Amino acid sequence: MAATPAPPTAPPKPTWDPRSPTPMPWLRPTIRIRLTLLYGGMFLIAGILLLSIIYLLAAQALRTGSQPLFKIVDFDGLKVSSNDCPGIADGNLSLTEFNNAISECIDDQRQVALDNLLSRSLLALLGLAVIAFAFGYAMAGRVLSPLGRITRTARAVAGSDLSRRIELDGPDDELKELADTFDDMLERLQRAFTAQQRFVGNASHELRTPLAINRTLLEVHLSDPNAPVELQQLGKTLLATNERSEQLVEGLLLLARSDNQIVERGPVDLAEVAGQAIDQVASEAESRHVTIRGARRPVVVKGNGVLLERIALNLVQNAVRYNVPEDGWVEVTTDVQHGQAVLVVSNTGPVVPAYEVENLFEPFRRLRTERTGSDKGVGLGLSIVRSVARAHGGHIFAQPREGGGLVMRVTLPI
Repeated sequence: MAATPAPPTAPPKPTWDPRSPTPMPWLRPTIRIRLTLLYGGMFLIAGILLLSIIYLLAAQALRTGSQPLFKIVDFDGLKVSSNDCPGIADGNLSLTEFNNAISECIDDQRQVALDNLLSRSLLALLGLAVIAFAFGYAMAGRVLSPLGRITRTARAVAGSDLSRRIELDGPDDELKELADTFDDMLERLQRAFTAQQRFVGNASHELRTPLAINRTLLEVHLSDPNAPVELQQLGKTLLATNERSEQLVEGLLLLARSDNQIVERGPVDLAEVAGQAIDQVASEAESRHVTIRGARRPVVVKGNGVLLERIALNLVQNAVRYNVPEDGWVEVTTDVQHGQAVLVVSNTGPVVPAYEVENLFEPFRRLRTERTGSDKGVGLGLSIVRSVARAHGGHIFAQPREGGGLVMRVTLPI
């Protein structure tokens, strides 16, 4: 009876862990080794070429200098003929004068050969330098091209696009290690940023329901004509507080959404958006005796119309509410400057110190007012404006006006 064959054994485990460091790290094709080999090879090639050229020039100079300086025409009378040394052709020279003339002629010929060698060597060196600089520039660009890719990705990430990755391929050198580390950092940042936005969104949605219920109950009780005056006054106060809480929740939702990259974009006329914002604030401006003026030139940008309208609405509302009691004005203009769409909202109002301007863009911050108890808003208006502008690739700048008020300048790419 034949023996039952043994079951196949599992393949042996590899003794080398791919994640472990390289046994011989000096064999890793790092940037340092590659640049050493590149520039060392270039120096070696340039040296060989230069030596070859100098050798050829020296050989030519020796051939030039090996020609006889003079010819003996008559040996008996010692008549000499020379094209290079005309001074020794005179037959009246003594032997000492003749030897001195030959020495001077040899020195002159040697100097001419050296001068020719030097001038041609300099020209050859100049040509090699031009070639070396051009080749070195091209090779340096090729070696440093991954840095340009990393920079472009970092610039895109700075524009609120955390989904971008470098994904650099090529040899496992320092640049690839840097790119992989940068990708890992972006991955962690995106997860943290998404989790934060999800938390704010979920919390805001969960707060909407009880606030809506409270508002409904308060409105029902206030509609009762038999309710006591004290109860009606308390209900109105609670209704105003509930409305303020709803505005806060809506602001948090909009702030969380505007911090994201705008995916759905379309053509939006910035002048039309500003006009709609002015129409919404017109009654409030009239009640506060504030005049709204300004020329609005049609400017079409790519973006989200609802969010861009919120930019104009928040700026115009702030300009109307934080104004002087009498004869105040708000100027709203749109234009194209330096290839960018510009929305400018300026107003009269209280004097704003320059060091407090940047604090106005922080959430729940107001100028010289408490965080609660204000009837001018919930303190998220300018924070939303900055988030929406950044999500569209734009910026907002604030500058105090002479005499009071602010100049808000929003720039958006066209």
